[in-house]
Amino acid sequence: MNVIAVNGSPRKKWNTATMLEHALSGVASKGAKTELVHLYDYDYKGCHSCFACKLKDGKSYGRCAVRDGITPVLEKIHDEADALILGTPFYFGTMTGMMRSFTERLMFPYLVYSLPPDSLFPRKIKTAFIYTMNVGEDHYKEVNYPVHIGGNEWVLGRLFGVPAESLLAFATKQFDDYSKYVFSMGDPMERVKNAEKTFPEDCNKAYELGVRMGSIE
Repeated sequence: MNVIAVNGSPRKKWNTATMLEHALSGVASKGAKTELVHLYDYDYKGCHSCFACKLKDGKSYGRCAVRDGITPVLEKIHDEADALILGTPFYFGTMTGMMRSFTERLMFPYLVYSLPPDSLFPRKIKTAFIYTMNVGEDHYKEVNYPVHIGGNEWVLGRLFGVPAESLLAFATKQFDDYSKYVFSMGDPMERVKNAEKTFPEDCNKAYELGVRMGSIE
């Protein structure tokens, strides 16, 4: 079994990446193979709207026709992934631009314009999204984040054939030293204490998610 995790954060050793690493540790505990992809290592763009993936009898039907830095990752997911874990921080209320561009390139070619919408992905695989965010859980609904998360779950489940999971980490630590940055949204020391208490719990949840992703059902 092969499980691929994709980090949509520019940081390779911070909240999102750390939770993905814990998730992959959970995957590995079930004997599955793992790989962590850092999107900021790749040179690519989002969907070009060429519609070659929708062209009747086209050579790229169901596959992205654009060839660039992210193509090998897309091909590996298509050919080898038995489960997929996506991770991103929330920037301005949604996933990072790199993750958005990646999901466009990953998902749109599989979407069949039919009623109900169908998928061209060749098999059913488990999927999950891990989100990290600056806002606390009390503020999460006020800024309408559940709309984005619910939409992502729907698309993943529709295209990959299995209901998707979402794991959220709230009020994560942003800086090593808050005194160097403008931050008056709350008490920085309280933020640090909260992160030190809750983030290990979030990582444990990520590990448990990985165990589920790596389990054969």
